[in-house]
Amino acid sequence: MTQTPSAQASLRGLEGIRVLDLTNVLSGPFACHQLVHFGAEVIKVEAPGRGDLARQLGADPDLNARGMGVSFLAQNAGKKSVTLNLKHPEGKALFKRLVADADVVVENFRPGVMDRLGLGYDTLRTVRPDLVYCAISGFGQDGPWRDRPAYDQIVQGMAGVMSVTGDAASAPLRVGFPVADTIGGLTAAFAISAALNARPRGALIDVSMLESVLAAMGWAVSNFLIAGVAPGAHGNENTTSAPSGTFQALDGPINIAANKDEQWLALARHLGRDDLLDHPDYATREDRKRNRLALRDELERVLRTRPAEAWAQELAALGVPTGAVLSVRDVLATDQVAGRGFLHAYSDVPGVGADIRVATTGVKLNRTAPHVDRPPPVLGQDNAAIWGALGLSEDEIARLAADDVI
Repeated sequence: MTQTPSAQASLRGLEGIRVLDLTNVLSGPFACHQLVHFGAEVIKVEAPGRGDLARQLGADPDLNARGMGVSFLAQNAGKKSVTLNLKHPEGKALFKRLVADADVVVENFRPGVMDRLGLGYDTLRTVRPDLVYCAISGFGQDGPWRDRPAYDQIVQGMAGVMSVTGDAASAPLRVGFPVADTIGGLTAAFAISAALNARPRGALIDVSMLESVLAAMGWAVSNFLIAGVAPGAHGNENTTSAPSGTFQALDGPINIAANKDEQWLALARHLGRDDLLDHPDYATREDRKRNRLALRDELERVLRTRPAEAWAQELAALGVPTGAVLSVRDVLATDQVAGRGFLHAYSDVPGVGADIRVATTGVKLNRTAPHVDRPPPVLGQDNAAIWGALGLSEDEIARLAADDVI
């Protein structure tokens, strides 16, 4: 009889892996957010006195002033925090001592910064030959754009994302969350996990946010590369099929994707519009695509008579992919999200003085959603423990703090 591995064992696939997180704001912290949830020990190495810039970012000015901004809280649970001045000779020496006992280093400085500090990959692998070193940047470590500064919106624009977002009247339009940073972080976490599994171990990983986003735009990019069709901004219409897009119900918008013929049949019949099935303008998928706007008007005559969620439940039961268009507030309150363990709560978080809830990973393994027990750390929270473990005495730690090394 085959035994199912325990949920806890499966969730700790990176247990025993030590990651040094030198990153700021989002792409790198988000990558390490994934790693810590699967068991890695992640140590944030932060600049003394200020730390990760995300500590000062977010919708709550009071938390920003305390160095515990919402942007920081969102992706740093489970991590440890030490402060270290990488520009100071003693700081460089201490960092190398940390690297000697680490498996992974992650940084998202501009290309060349770590080399100028004397702490680049070629230097660090002399300290730890099997080191996995991941550098995340806007455009990669080489190429004519390598030295350009890049934030999420810059990459969205340069990757073509904004050109295909919105409609003819509103494009180019920024996606409403930092999609380039997030995809770059996921790409880094995936590559790091793969590199840790390689034998012999040891790798330099160069993650380009631009290329990560282009990879995620596979369909749009391939339509151009293979079919010669340049992607455009089509708003809420799915141009690959019809009826497929956003429609107006009685109380708000609803998404319907009747992409298969059987779904189209079920939709038309449930709406009492069997007449459309015999209409020559809608006989085939290509006919429906050519006449999609007229077809939308016909369907909305019925859809506008009832609430979106009522239609969604009925059509989904018939196998027609359908869903109301929800706000973030609304979807987080649903039983679907709240009941799966996706959100994790921390009580009376140090530096915050209140309870918080944060998102985890969107993954379940053996029916269990991974989470970490430690809330996001205050700046330098683990200085005594981490530096003490390297053999530094309390007096030495106090002296290094006074000298702005830590």
